[in-house]
Amino acid sequence: MIPGLTTRRRFSDLSEQEVLALAISSEEDDARIYRTYAERLRKDYPASAAVFEGMAREEDGHRQRLIDLHATRFGDVIPLIRREHVAGHYARRPVWLTENLGLDRIRAEAHQMESEARAFYERAASRTPDATTRKLLGDLAAAEAGHERKADALAAEHLGEEARETEDQGAKRQFILTWVQPGLAGLMDGSVSTLAPIFATAFATQDTWTTFLVGTAASVGAGISMGFTEAAHDDGVISGRGSPLKRGLASGIMTTIGGMGHALPYLIPDFWTATTIAIMVVFVELWAIAWIQNRFLETPFFRAVLQVVCGGALVFAAGVLIGGG
Repeated sequence: MIPGLTTRRRFSDLSEQEVLALAISSEEDDARIYRTYAERLRKDYPASAAVFEGMAREEDGHRQRLIDLHATRFGDVIPLIRREHVAGHYARRPVWLTENLGLDRIRAEAHQMESEARAFYERAASRTPDATTRKLLGDLAAAEAGHERKADALAAEHLGEEARETEDQGAKRQFILTWVQPGLAGLMDGSVSTLAPIFATAFATQDTWTTFLVGTAASVGAGISMGFTEAAHDDGVISGRGSPLKRGLASGIMTTIGGMGHALPYLIPDFWTATTIAIMVVFVELWAIAWIQNRFLETPFFRAVLQVVCGGALVFAAGVLIGGG
């Protein structure tokens, strides 16, 4: 028997009082989650923080009504039963796993929370033969559906078109500063700076395995260097560019990927086949960089192509000339 599962009860085995107690504890947990979201968003997205504060108050109100119902039917002592005590009950992700979610993901997470609660009570109501329990579960499902509608109303109240657009633009800007710019810089560095050593080695030795080893060393070394440089040179407090760890990871990983893209073909034993594929990979990499610049940084596409392709061509030519000489 799997440890830990023996202490969990099936939902169908719960009494009406326990179902009501489970609903009360669930409402309390959700209110605390919404307040955590509000606290996280308050500085950068005050309008969205107000929405989550309102949703937390709604959960408090529903919880109080459930407590009043419990007091009327079963008395003041509420059994301690939580989601994790019930097999098959929907679970909430630990709050620390949501700390790095963007604004849109947090909004989606909140909507999913209400939707999961409603769907669970509806499914549970459809399976119980007891009319009283069915009514209770149906009422709980209706309450959760009401939460979803209230969330939309709160968003309309606190998030006008202008506020939503401002917050969305802020979230997009933060995403670009934290992930796109460091990652793009890394991809450009890895794709372009490794061209010379890789193709110089390739044409000097015409040994594919040696070329692969040199390319791997250049790519990994550049990735480590770029990652540490990005993380160490700016803590993000003054510039607002976000977590140095995130920026370092984005830059380091993309630098390594940029170099390994045209190093991996040299695992092919035939020199000219490997070199032809590597050149094709370089072409794709440079066009991908130009597309990212145009898509996220709004650089005119042809200007981005001119900058990236011309720079890459010059470094490639240098590598071939040095290696072929």
